[in-house]
Amino acid sequence: MKKSQIILQVFLALSLSIVNAAWAVTVPAIFNDHMVLQQNAEVTIWGSGKSGEEVTVTGSWDNKPVKTKASNLAKWSVKLKTPAAGGPYTVTIKGYNTIVINDVLTGEVWLASGQSNMEWSAAAGIDKAEQEIPKANYPEIRFFSVAHQTADGPQLDLKGEWVVSTPETMKHFSAIGYFFGRELHHELNVPVGVINSSWGGTPGEVWVNPEVIAGDPVLTKAAAQQKEVEYGPIQPGKAYHAMIAPLIPYRIAGALWYQGESNTSAPEAYATLLPALINNWRSEWGYDFPFYFVQIAPYKDYGPYAGALLRDSQRKSLNTPGTGMVVVSDIGNNDDIHPRNKLDVGKRLANLALNKTYGKTERPASGPLFRDMKVEGRKVRLFFDYAENGLVSKGKALTNFEIAGEDQNFVKADARIEGNTVVVQAKSVKNPVAVRYEWSNAVNPNLYNKAGLPASSFRTDNWPVKQQL
Repeated sequence: MKKSQIILQVFLALSLSIVNAAWAVTVPAIFNDHMVLQQNAEVTIWGSGKSGEEVTVTGSWDNKPVKTKASNLAKWSVKLKTPAAGGPYTVTIKGYNTIVINDVLTGEVWLASGQSNMEWSAAAGIDKAEQEIPKANYPEIRFFSVAHQTADGPQLDLKGEWVVSTPETMKHFSAIGYFFGRELHHELNVPVGVINSSWGGTPGEVWVNPEVIAGDPVLTKAAAQQKEVEYGPIQPGKAYHAMIAPLIPYRIAGALWYQGESNTSAPEAYATLLPALINNWRSEWGYDFPFYFVQIAPYKDYGPYAGALLRDSQRKSLNTPGTGMVVVSDIGNNDDIHPRNKLDVGKRLANLALNKTYGKTERPASGPLFRDMKVEGRKVRLFFDYAENGLVSKGKALTNFEIAGEDQNFVKADARIEGNTVVVQAKSVKNPVAVRYEWSNAVNPNLYNKAGLPASSFRTDNWPVKQQL
């Protein structure tokens, strides 16, 4: 064969490979080996392809092909009905080329997000790490860690991959996400997939579509108070565009959230921000999935009231339907913004989900949450949710209660438990009108329900709070 013919054949082969590559059907990184798809659901599989290209997607659980064509924007998507928990399966995507995704399980999929306390791994240092890491061999628990990225507009893909839970993979994954997933796996006996999209030090605004922030003057003002830091973005939407938007509409059972430490510069605005984030995500996904969050732990260096105000804003966010809150003030560390007890945080989130999402009502969902108050002469009686079986004090007497009259001057109060209520009074306050509990930055609770979970801090007033931030 002449040299010119060889060169021509090589040229044609290369040209054909380039054309084939250009026409190749592709899928985002969230679709890869070892992934978990939400069971008993209609899940969306999507990707890119040549405009007009016929794309066929088949799940091996029923071998029923679903066909579509790539749009004039070179995008395609299909919906597959998944079976009850099981696997492993394959998902085959066929266009001009073929993609086979192996070792696919169907089970429960949860998205975990927030800042450093959600991102914190066993490798970073947690209580009982030496005992927990070697036990992390769970073939039916899978992790997907989203790499840190920012963007100015919604992205189509992100960096990450699904991995099977082993001592090595667990060590570098969100500890809370792992312990949550393990508890669900044990209780429900189904595969569990946890997607972790977190970034330490980030304020809540970066995780919301920036249009939501721009459309609300309270949120706009609060976002403007954020100061540049070297360890992450502060501008609205930067992480949302790059680390949340590319996951949509991957079907999830619900979301977990542990964030707020970086919003203590405008703590009262968080009562607007968190519901806005929840509603934004639900709107983008197209359905109202459960959203469970962790109340930030006490920490001495926020300032005297910033932490209390932020925690109270989180408590108020429970007015958003389909939400739940885990209180961790009893397992925090006043001297460390990163408490190392992640095991109990994960378990409490799992109990909350098991109770509210999966109907396991024997699991304790929450500690006491203030509901209402009644003035009885010189006393105030406080009523709580999640106190049906009674309240208990861990210690000889209840502490951290304050009471005030119309002068708004709070003084230390005596408090006692009467059944599932608390009665509060102070000798110097003859006509009480307001009560606060744990109303400082670094405090430790001793009011619990019979399930052993601590009460959230709260205040019954809405008076302005002078604070040193």
